[in-house]
Amino acid sequence: MTWLITGGAGYIGSHVVRAMTEAGERAVVYDDLSSGIAERVPDGVPLVVGSTLDGDLVAKTLAEHDVTGVVHLAAKKQVGESVDLPLHYYRENVEGLRVLLEAVTAAEVGAFVFSSSAAVYGMPDVDLVTEETPCAPMSPYGETKLAGEWLVRATGRATGLATASLRYFNVAGAATPELADVGVFNLVPMVFEKLTENAPPRIFGDDYPTPDGTCIRDYIHVVDLAEAHVATARALLATPGLDLTLNIGRGEGVSVREMIDTINAVTGYDRPPTVTPRRPGDPARVVASADRIATELGWKAKHDVNDMITSAWQGWVRRHPEAARD
Repeated sequence: MTWLITGGAGYIGSHVVRAMTEAGERAVVYDDLSSGIAERVPDGVPLVVGSTLDGDLVAKTLAEHDVTGVVHLAAKKQVGESVDLPLHYYRENVEGLRVLLEAVTAAEVGAFVFSSSAAVYGMPDVDLVTEETPCAPMSPYGETKLAGEWLVRATGRATGLATASLRYFNVAGAATPELADVGVFNLVPMVFEKLTENAPPRIFGDDYPTPDGTCIRDYIHVVDLAEAHVATARALLATPGLDLTLNIGRGEGVSVREMIDTINAVTGYDRPPTVTPRRPGDPARVVASADRIATELGWKAKHDVNDMITSAWQGWVRRHPEAARD
């Protein structure tokens, strides 16, 4: 079995490649390197540099490597940027997916795992978000992920392709320091950046209807997330025509203030946060129900928030040695 992993040189993608190869699966990485890093691709794993919009190159790659399944992670993923550049996001995320699926079905590939997002839910007013919670995305990014799910599911029903859409919640941590996230777009690296600058971390609003007034989110270690991909991929190949939509989270909520307190403890800093006004569109609470994936695949997250922050900090210090505390 050979898996083509689009976006496999990125933060999440490189962890999926690592998990696949450690599980004994063959992998090929397809990445345009617009945000991916070639050095993340392990020795012995082929790297094809290209866009999913290039149907000819995708088809050639599928044929040359005798690909039997695809894990599609290549996408633009910044919510704010998607608001400013909606056409770009729809072209890259939806049209790129359409071109990829066209090549996949023509090559009679058997399984397709789609990287989706909890952004498809928007601002759900529920304690636990299940896969049946209505989807109401609030950004072009979220819209492209929901449209991608529709396209993947429709293609599977029409062709018999086994498909899965994995809705990630808040991903953090690293398997090894060199695979850590290099972007500063999510809470953990944003706090790291402030600490490194000797500035207080920011809390966007502390007047939410939560126990400490700050937003609550479900955080998932990227290693657990990658292992969920392996379990999903194997289930699809074992069951032709399977159609799955699964949340990937721990089912546990952690507030922004709790995360910052834990980050201070792990890093050795003791810098109280400063509170600034709410950001538009931030829901008070978004926590996954992870029951379906446990039932369907027997998968459950193993790592806690402390593991996530400790491993992410090791990666941050590797790139920012001045941040280390004696």
